[in-house]
Amino acid sequence: MDVSQYLEIFLDESKEHLQNLNTQILELEQDSENMDVINEIFRAAHSLKGMAGTMGYKRMQALTHDMENVFSEVRNGTIKVKANMIDILFQCLDALEEYVSSIQETTDEGTNDNEAIIKMLNDILNGTDTGEAPAAKKEAPVAAEAKEEGAEPWKKIKLGSTEVSVIKAAREKGNEVYGITVYVQESCLLKAARSFLVFKTLEESGEIIVSDPVVQDIEDEKFDLDFSIIYLSDEPFETIINKIKNVSEIDKVIASPVDLSEFDIEEEEVIENSKEEADEENEDMTDGKAPGTTVAAPSKQEKKQAVAKPIVNRTVRVDIEKLDVLMNLVSELIIAKNSLVSASAVEETANTTFNEQIEYLESVTTNLHESVMKVRMVPIESVLTKFPRMIRDLSKKLDKKMELYMTGEDTELDRTVVDEIGDPLMHLLRNSADHGLESAEVRRAKGKNETGTIFLNAYQDGNNVIIEVGDDGNGIDIEAVKNKAIERGTITAEQAENMTDKDIVDLLFLPSFSTAKEVSDVSGRGVGLDVVRSKIEALSGEVEVKTKLGAGSTWTIRLPLTLAIIQALMVMVGNEKYAISLGSIETIENITPQEIKQVQSKEVINLRGNVIPIIRLADVLDIEPTRGENDSMVVVIVKKGEKLAGIVVDELMGQQEIVIKSLGKYINKCKMISGATILGDGEVALILDANALF
Repeated sequence: MDVSQYLEIFLDESKEHLQNLNTQILELEQDSENMDVINEIFRAAHSLKGMAGTMGYKRMQALTHDMENVFSEVRNGTIKVKANMIDILFQCLDALEEYVSSIQETTDEGTNDNEAIIKMLNDILNGTDTGEAPAAKKEAPVAAEAKEEGAEPWKKIKLGSTEVSVIKAAREKGNEVYGITVYVQESCLLKAARSFLVFKTLEESGEIIVSDPVVQDIEDEKFDLDFSIIYLSDEPFETIINKIKNVSEIDKVIASPVDLSEFDIEEEEVIENSKEEADEENEDMTDGKAPGTTVAAPSKQEKKQAVAKPIVNRTVRVDIEKLDVLMNLVSELIIAKNSLVSASAVEETANTTFNEQIEYLESVTTNLHESVMKVRMVPIESVLTKFPRMIRDLSKKLDKKMELYMTGEDTELDRTVVDEIGDPLMHLLRNSADHGLESAEVRRAKGKNETGTIFLNAYQDGNNVIIEVGDDGNGIDIEAVKNKAIERGTITAEQAENMTDKDIVDLLFLPSFSTAKEVSDVSGRGVGLDVVRSKIEALSGEVEVKTKLGAGSTWTIRLPLTLAIIQALMVMVGNEKYAISLGSIETIENITPQEIKQVQSKEVINLRGNVIPIIRLADVLDIEPTRGENDSMVVVIVKKGEKLAGIVVDELMGQQEIVIKSLGKYINKCKMISGATILGDGEVALILDANALF
């Protein structure tokens, strides 16, 4: 069977299960007897095993199978969760992530068998106090348990003289005959497909003599959650059971060698009664949990609930490229709407009906844009879930006590932004753990709690998302940064004297700048904060830091909700049109030339007690301004974090919804231009990045 068509679904679902495992193992470390968490880890490992088996990834299947075995015993109470088990589970998680990463890049899981990890898992299994757990997996106890409960449904199969003859002939040739009952998971949507895979797997190494229900009914999905077969094979009992369990969405398998003396071989009329009795017996049996089996089959009362189905039916996976195409179409629609708005403004005799249609079109395009944006929005939780594990590992590696607190995981951002934000946040958190937090001894000496606190808070603020990463550590030593910068020749001693604390802290964002006294595998190479700033600014965002020596630091990232369509202020500089995002504009002021002052050879204005530097856009862009030197000036006050600046323009054209078109590699060195837009009259206007102008 060609499974390559399912590769994308396999990767998506594998990543979800790994993300879930990461969260659950961390919770298990805090509460080692939480049965909900234990069951969730078992289910995730079980699902991964089934998916990997279906796709033919044997190494990944083997590892998850052993994880499942361990947690089967943990659930039964025969194994207790200990600290070393958590470390082994995280090693399993890393190995699984390595498999998935390799599959994503090459469609192959690689050649790493992870024998050391599998041995550790088997050591956990074999190291139980009584040794009963491994024994429970063997054939005899399973069969004995089944006999006690009368739970061998395959015995209700009607055997005729032909089947009896085949069984006797097989025994004479040295083959074995097994009775097998297979239970499919309650949540399985394709029972017939799973049953087919079981039949196909078994037929590769043996012969199915008879089944109940008959094969046609199974193919037509005319059965509940279980089916029984009499099976002929020369393979070992456990090999057969494992083959069946390797099929996805199989809940439980009960089997043992067939003893003909226990079968009631009767006439055809008895079949219906036997089937009813079998169903009742199945129902009774599911209340108990026999060791050596997987999850018990749900009772009929439970079957009626089917809680998850409506949610499954309402969720659709959509390729991000398809959404990009849809977004481009919405963009073209907005451009067309802007053209109509421009045409109606020029045409003085435009009738009322036409204007009403324009307003209606504007309303529709705005709503369509908002709807598409909501489809593209995803919670940043998918990025944040890996950080608690990272902080746990750093705590051990750095030998520091630390805890991570996160809020706002459900805050939503454009998918393209979420995909890019992981690395910057990881750098900031590692920075807090390594540079920010002091050792337990130093913290005690300062009167602090010896366990350091790292926090990550995300929340929406207007058309932006704010992510704060900080710690209650030592904060940034301004003098140390200043001395390091002078030592490296980044600044001179004279320049340092005139720099504010904020300007000095900003030096940390320079490439290859590090205050670490030694290079470790955590940090110290000067790679990190420059990557953070460049990544954030590439997403049209900004990053700044507030710090207090001895109390800690907070790094604040401000990101736009979307990168595609924005509200902008259109301005004229000379005879050219430019757009400035409304999100970065504070106010608009009319300033006379007399109000401009000089501070350190730079033009500034005093606006309601704030000294604000002036940027003459005509000079920056090398354009001849249309206003004279003595004319009053239009100044757009823009903000970057807490900084303000005044951008001098010639004319204001008004607010407009614009579509951002990338300029690609053509103007990638001009940081102040973040893109272009097509106006209603067909002209192209460049979009100014206010952050870069600072």
